[in-house]
Amino acid sequence: MSLFSCQSDNDRPPNIILIMVDDLGSADLGCYGSEHLLTPNIDQLAANGIKLTQAYAGSTVCALSRSTLMTGLHAGHTQVRGNTGGIALPDAAFTMAEFFKQAGYVTGGFGKWGLGEIGTEGVPEKQGFDQFFGYYHQIHAHDYYPAYLWSSSEKISLPGTPGDAGSYSAYHIFDKMKNFIRSHQDQSFFCYAPWTLPHGQFVIPESDPAVAKYADKDWPQDYKNYAAMVSLIDQQVGETMQLLQELNLEKNTLVLFCSDNGGIPEFVAYQTNGPLRGGKRDLYEGGIRVPMILSWPDHIPAGSTFEESIYFPDLFPTLAEAAGLKVQLPNGLDGLSFYKNLLTPGSVLPDRYLYWEYLPYDWSTHEYQPQQLQQALRFGQWKAIRLGPEEFWALYDLYTDPTETDIVTLFHPAKMKQFEKWIKEAHVEPPPQTEPERVDGRAYR
Repeated sequence: MSLFSCQSDNDRPPNIILIMVDDLGSADLGCYGSEHLLTPNIDQLAANGIKLTQAYAGSTVCALSRSTLMTGLHAGHTQVRGNTGGIALPDAAFTMAEFFKQAGYVTGGFGKWGLGEIGTEGVPEKQGFDQFFGYYHQIHAHDYYPAYLWSSSEKISLPGTPGDAGSYSAYHIFDKMKNFIRSHQDQSFFCYAPWTLPHGQFVIPESDPAVAKYADKDWPQDYKNYAAMVSLIDQQVGETMQLLQELNLEKNTLVLFCSDNGGIPEFVAYQTNGPLRGGKRDLYEGGIRVPMILSWPDHIPAGSTFEESIYFPDLFPTLAEAAGLKVQLPNGLDGLSFYKNLLTPGSVLPDRYLYWEYLPYDWSTHEYQPQQLQQALRFGQWKAIRLGPEEFWALYDLYTDPTETDIVTLFHPAKMKQFEKWIKEAHVEPPPQTEPERVDGRAYR
């Protein structure tokens, strides 16, 4: 029973819907300047809320970024560092879902987890979720026409055959999410929606109305399908907002929309990351800058923008403060709340650094590549990035050089000395990154 079940709607803490899509570029939405993709519903979400222009993911790849989101710890402290797909959050980790559950919320997740394979202590129902439907292992999530999905560790077979709309996972995941919202409309709920679109295979049923939007474009088929998948995301965002209106929940629900990392390099020619350098799998701006929108009618100013630098570790304390919860946050979070800043146009956050890292993994040898450890740190207008422990530190002034083309390291030795001190303190060795054994040669179960 919810701690708030006896309270009136006006007194009840707000619902939280956190929609995180997969591999959407920082400039793939109309409200962020896209000239290729049609996203009217997400654009309306931004018009009704606040658009962040300097928002960053927790890292440049799926699992590590999701780990920072769930734990409020940056990439040098969070528990899941490897991007193999099945490494589990340990039982000792304390997630955003556990926090909201302790505060009396009903918690549900719908999409790609990526922080614990079936049978491990990292599965979502052991990390604070009352209900989770979708993929546990992120390699499983590469398949949009899977034979099955997981529902709180129960294997659920999907109807239809590969290529058939009846087995397209994005539809089933979204339906389960809507059912969760309807079922808990009288309770405060935390709904985490890590949708798989538009990641990986660029496939979508031919019968989907989004396909027709781009049928006459002179684009490669993969990009046409990607565009249609983004439009399907937009459609589902629109349906989510319609559902909130239908249930009279719109004014008591904070909706956050973002992507898990920067857009993929394959679509750089279509300005998926705008003018930013790089893309997914590197720590240049194109790999970690993401679109982020927050909407909460009568609370967050409509049609506004927020230009301070924030990243995924900040979302845990920000959503907790927005909800006005009395439950104490865990000690040692790397993130800080920017909720009050959203309410005060022109306000600035305290001086602090933002830290990222990424340790590549060799799938052929099943070994991490410590000689390729990428690290980056931003402080104010300055960003340092190193592509390997033996490589040089490249320092950029993002105010004058947002595309990271002019290295100014040699002009700022004192600044680099301070940066190197911060970077050294930011990285601690991770707990064992154990990938479950394969079954019949397959990465997921």
